[in-house]
Amino acid sequence: MGAQGSDTHNVAVQMRHVDFHVDSTIVLRIEFLRGDLEPTSPEHAPYFDDKTSFNIKIDTAQVRIAPEQLGYLLNRYTFAYPGSPLRHLSVSVEKGQLKQEGTLKGVSFTMLGDLSLTSSGELRLHPTSVKAIGMKVGGLMKFLGLNLEKLVKVRGARGVRIDKNDFFLDPAGLLPPPLVRGRVVATELTDSAVSLTFRPADSSKVKELAVPNLKVTNYMYYRGNVLRFGKLTMRDTDLLIEDANPDDPFDFFLDHYLAQLVAGYSRTRPDQGLTVVMQDFAKTPELPARKTENRQRTPS
Repeated sequence: MGAQGSDTHNVAVQMRHVDFHVDSTIVLRIEFLRGDLEPTSPEHAPYFDDKTSFNIKIDTAQVRIAPEQLGYLLNRYTFAYPGSPLRHLSVSVEKGQLKQEGTLKGVSFTMLGDLSLTSSGELRLHPTSVKAIGMKVGGLMKFLGLNLEKLVKVRGARGVRIDKNDFFLDPAGLLPPPLVRGRVVATELTDSAVSLTFRPADSSKVKELAVPNLKVTNYMYYRGNVLRFGKLTMRDTDLLIEDANPDDPFDFFLDHYLAQLVAGYSRTRPDQGLTVVMQDFAKTPELPARKTENRQRTPS
């Protein structure tokens, strides 16, 4: 029933002002999100300790990612498969265009392109300039009857395809677990971010959840059905996670949620729901058992 999480096994979710970590350095800035945690198996509830146990099914959302971090995402996840022709990618913005630099089959290249959105919700990157080893190659490719589709085979990549000279990116499909499902209806490119607006194809909109604390500004709220985390199992889930430092967005990293949980505190509300106040990930001490391991900081 849409993203309401009422008559299925889905857990309804709502987020506001959350910096959601993909890994230690890639962050999705979620201004607002309404959707579901959708179990990947009908036998098991979403489980915070297993990111493959659920997908995030987005109904409505406003999400941003920095161009530099989009480059990290393409490097570490999209084109990280064996034999990938694209390596060492970096992404930036130059005069309103998306700039990609990297190596194609070992040859350095720079590409400038216009970013737009297709009717199906894919991001389309249309190259206006391609240079290899500092030389323009667009005219030579045309003369030889070549295009990027023929030069770059992306059969092993998730969330990306090439048609002739255009790159098509599925924003939700680019991400590692928990996988994301949703339809992008608008995008905006600025010097600091690629902004994405998610909405259903039929323009309907699921009603916002009534958050127990009307004054909270940065939060994640989970409601309905069964949700598991650690040794706890919540039935008829009613879990509000608040930011202990609301002056900036709530910095949350699912891989380290337990450390953030331990650094904060929780209370049972009169309606028997649970409110957890968490520290930002960047301000959270490591758990004692993990101090000798050091947090893995993924190299850029």
